[in-house]
Amino acid sequence: MSEQRLDREGRFVDPADTHPARATGISIAAAVGGFLFGFDTSVINGAVDSIESRFALGSGITGLVVAIALIGSAVGAWFAGALADRWGRPKVMLLGAVLFVISSIGSGVAFSAWDLGIWRFVGGLGIGIASVIGPTYISEVAPASLRGRLASLQQMAIVLGIFVALLSDAWLAGGSGGAGGDRWFGLEAWRWMFLVGVIPSVIYGLLSITIPESPRYLVARGKDQSAAAVLRRVLGETEEQVRQRVVDIRDSLHRERRSSFADLRGKALGLHPIVWVGILLAVFQQFVGINVIFYYSTSLWQSVGFDKSFSYTASVISSITNVVVTVIAILLIDNLGRRKLLLIGSLGMFVTLAIMAAGFAQATLVPGDDGVLQPQLSGFWGVATLVAANGFVVFFGVSWGPVMWVLLGEMFPNRIRAKAMALATAANWLANFAVTVTFPPLRDVSLGLTYGIYAFFALVSFFFVLSRIPETKGMELEDMQMDSVARRPRRAVAG
Repeated sequence: MSEQRLDREGRFVDPADTHPARATGISIAAAVGGFLFGFDTSVINGAVDSIESRFALGSGITGLVVAIALIGSAVGAWFAGALADRWGRPKVMLLGAVLFVISSIGSGVAFSAWDLGIWRFVGGLGIGIASVIGPTYISEVAPASLRGRLASLQQMAIVLGIFVALLSDAWLAGGSGGAGGDRWFGLEAWRWMFLVGVIPSVIYGLLSITIPESPRYLVARGKDQSAAAVLRRVLGETEEQVRQRVVDIRDSLHRERRSSFADLRGKALGLHPIVWVGILLAVFQQFVGINVIFYYSTSLWQSVGFDKSFSYTASVISSITNVVVTVIAILLIDNLGRRKLLLIGSLGMFVTLAIMAAGFAQATLVPGDDGVLQPQLSGFWGVATLVAANGFVVFFGVSWGPVMWVLLGEMFPNRIRAKAMALATAANWLANFAVTVTFPPLRDVSLGLTYGIYAFFALVSFFFVLSRIPETKGMELEDMQMDSVARRPRRAVAG
């Protein structure tokens, strides 16, 4: 047996468990689904104007075509948990990849807004599946000592997907024709923006058939020897450690009967408290308005005096910032902990959003190049609002962006993890949809009020984390208990 040492929690760990290159490799493969998530979120931004013009759409239909992918994502996330428990994690990843390939091709050759909407919905199904399975799978194969960092790869993949989508959109839209100009084979540039998505989808599908099944799924299916083989291969553990890990997994799964969505039920408004904690965590991540910042970034840059042509460059710069702060979060999450990062992020987002609300409250509306009224900021409030907007992205990217996915992947007990993760992720997508469709009317009333609402949710999220979110750093998944995690956040670390 290799030499062991004590970790920070006073438990024995094997040195082989501290640098699991194989666990890192398969975690990266699983996180490619997050890349599709980020890519799909941003690729539509470069194509939407051309789509609206090509199909002569009104703003309502355009918004539906854009947002329907979010509904598909919620549906895909809802069914992902049950499929993962029935088929296994990698097979469901493959399904998500196939759906996104179909969506990318269909969207690229769509002949009307209605079939484009159908293909967007199909792509949403795949993205919803990937957004659930990635964090779930990573949390189940990663060692406790590095689980936070490896699970954060999901958010890293998301922000990289956003970056690549914006970059490819800018390249494809280059030239006088813009996104509506012809490219290869007589297809407009906006169609190629969707078709490019086939490449990462195929890569994701190929990777999904090369990674091992989750050991926890295998134990649940009575395949203890296969689970032990995966643990030895992925974590490099000793035979004694592997046997004990399999016993721990089996015990945690056998403590209660086989899982179903009925297991999520409880006395608290029909659901168990820990399930509500996960749902609210997912909802708060969206209710702070992070996606609105990206949707409105072009006008924000223009409102403080930048040229319209600078918008693509500004968006790419923002996405690079997002990548950098996500790297910082990955480095901090297993040292500083999940809970502290969330608390810091909530306070930072509240302050920056409050500054933005105050700044936009001082704005004057002036007609833009297209005749649409846009906010105009100048002097102190112009600079302060712009700095606050980027500060908000930083605080979100270093905390709620990656940490929510980490916590959702690890905070639920084995018995309900896949299904609870599916429900919480579906709630995240629905919250995303709600924010997306309510922003235009709220913006028309008052941008100051709009960002004030987001600031309010950021402040509420601080007290939510303070009272309900546990610190799961360093805990084995088998130590997660329904009541201790949901009701005693400060004592959860003791297991």
